[in-house]
Amino acid sequence: MHLLRPGDELGDLLAPYADVDRRRPDRAWVMANMVGTLSGSAAVGGRVGQLSAGPDAQLFVDMRSLADVVLVGAETVRREGYGPVRLAAPRVAARREQGRPDTPPLAIVSRSLELDWESSVFADAPADRRTIVLTCEAADPARIASARAVAEVVVAGEESVDPALAVAALSERGHRVILCEGGPSWLGELVARGCLDELCLTVAPVLGGDPLPVSIAPPGSPLRDFALRHVIAADDTLFLRYERTADA
Repeated sequence: MHLLRPGDELGDLLAPYADVDRRRPDRAWVMANMVGTLSGSAAVGGRVGQLSAGPDAQLFVDMRSLADVVLVGAETVRREGYGPVRLAAPRVAARREQGRPDTPPLAIVSRSLELDWESSVFADAPADRRTIVLTCEAADPARIASARAVAEVVVAGEESVDPALAVAALSERGHRVILCEGGPSWLGELVARGCLDELCLTVAPVLGGDPLPVSIAPPGSPLRDFALRHVIAADDTLFLRYERTADA
C-alpha cells in the first residue's frame, strides 16, 4: 500500500496512480474519480467545484492523462459546463512518448439526449477524437440524428443505457482504460453491474453540502467489496484509492 503522511514530500501526486497496472484480458479497466465531503456529499449547490481545490483540482485534470476515454453522465456535463479534455504540456508529451493520442475523448451517457449540440464539448472536440454519445434504442430518433451530426453515437441498451454494454462498446473501440467522472447515479449503475474496477476518492476537509452521495445505488443492488490500495494526505485532504477485490 502506498501511504504518504502529512509532512512527507508530496511530489507528483499522479505518480502512484500512474504506476497501477490496469490491464484486463476481457474488457477495459473502469476507474472512477470522485470527490466528497466528510459527511459524504458529492456537490454543493448542484456542482462539485467548491469541493475540488488545490491538489485535488490539479489531480482531477492530470488523472485524465491515464485514460483512453473519459466517461461522464449528461447531467454532470450540463451542470459542470464540460468541454473537450485538455491536458498540461508534460502530460501530453508523456502520452505521445507512449504512442497515445494527445488527449482522450469524452463519452457522454444520455437517454434523453437533451444536450446542446452547439456547445464546446462537441464543437471544439478534435476531429480525430470526436465526443462519443452513449444512448439507448428508446431515445428520440430526431435527437439521435442531431447527435450523429456532431458526435460518434453508440446505442448501448434498450430502454436505458446499459453499463455493461457501454463498457463493452468502448472496449471494442480500443479504449483500454475508462475514467468515469460521475455523476453519482451513473457511477451507482456501473457499480451495481459489477463494472467498476477502481475508485479514486478524494475526501475534502469540509462538512455539509447537498444531500447527494458520491454513488447512488439502484434499488436492490448488491454490495461490492473494495480493497484500499493507497492513502495520501495533503493540505488536510485525503486521497484514497480502492480496487475491487478479486472475489467481488
